[in-house]
Amino acid sequence: MTGRHGHGLVIGKFYPFHAGHQALVRAATSSCDRVTVEVMAHTVESIPVEVRVGWVQAEHPTARVVAAPDDHDVDFDSPEVWDLHMDVIESHLDAPVDAVFTSDAYGEEMARRLGATWVQVDPGRASTPISGTAVRADVAGSWWALPSPVRAWFAKRVVVVGAESTGTTTLADALGAHYGTTVVPEFWGEWTDRRAGGLTGPWHTAEFELVAREQAALEDAGAAAAPRPLLVCDTDAFATTLLHERHVGTPSPSVRALADARPTPALYLLSGDEIPFVPDGIRDGEHGRAWMQGRFREELTARRVPWVEVRGTRDERLAAATAAVDEVVAEGWDLADPGLTGGFATRLAHPRG
Repeated sequence: MTGRHGHGLVIGKFYPFHAGHQALVRAATSSCDRVTVEVMAHTVESIPVEVRVGWVQAEHPTARVVAAPDDHDVDFDSPEVWDLHMDVIESHLDAPVDAVFTSDAYGEEMARRLGATWVQVDPGRASTPISGTAVRADVAGSWWALPSPVRAWFAKRVVVVGAESTGTTTLADALGAHYGTTVVPEFWGEWTDRRAGGLTGPWHTAEFELVAREQAALEDAGAAAAPRPLLVCDTDAFATTLLHERHVGTPSPSVRALADARPTPALYLLSGDEIPFVPDGIRDGEHGRAWMQGRFREELTARRVPWVEVRGTRDERLAAATAAVDEVVAEGWDLADPGLTGGFATRLAHPRG
């Protein structure tokens, strides 16, 4: 690769976005004054095109990243079908293209049709041996090749919730150790320790909004950096909605909205309240524990998310929790095959995915 270009073009499905795509886009941005990345998406695919655009844009903020929906026929040995796909590609350009960056040979014909130079990057994927097909087949085994925003999307989030002094932190830490993964700490305890008046002072909705946002930020950071596609969370923004009810006396639409905007966890684990209450100077007493536990059961059922209540000794709780988590992990992600197959489309969809 030599010389500098004005406007570079990268296309792909980015299904999902991975290290091979990153190398391709970096090659373009390092040798072009400006770069357009087109995310070619078919309606049958499981990952929304907006999500994929977000991944690429987050990793390459200087590029112009656009969604390019393409449900045309799949016979790319046909010049007429080439024309259809080129119509999609050209309709999403805002200026003529000087260089087309691909790893595979279809780039030569695309560049010819655009009157541009073809720049082939890492042919045969010798430098970055990964593809979208490989990632979809084995997300955990391909974890090394996924950028942080993609990891955050794929990470299965297991959230431990429960009333005061029911062993949520103990269970979350045990799960993290068992699976060798990140445990997101609870921000609520930190906030109650630092706020003026402690637990007994007047409470304000704005505080719970703060707690929900901070908890969400900790969760997202943990998902992006998790060493495997599994994240354990010691509470979440949803639990904050019930804390608002407990301390303010009424539900909060604003806190509920923050919780509803969050990714749906793969599993909730509700720690049982049959164990003795242990005061620690932070918890506000045993008197509200049964009420809180009941609200968790009601709300988890109403939310129609997978949840399991675990009770008994520490070992019994961990055994029940790991059995439930193992089922969630075994389910995988069930991603549909790319919508474009055969001919050029296979080369487009599979080598880099």
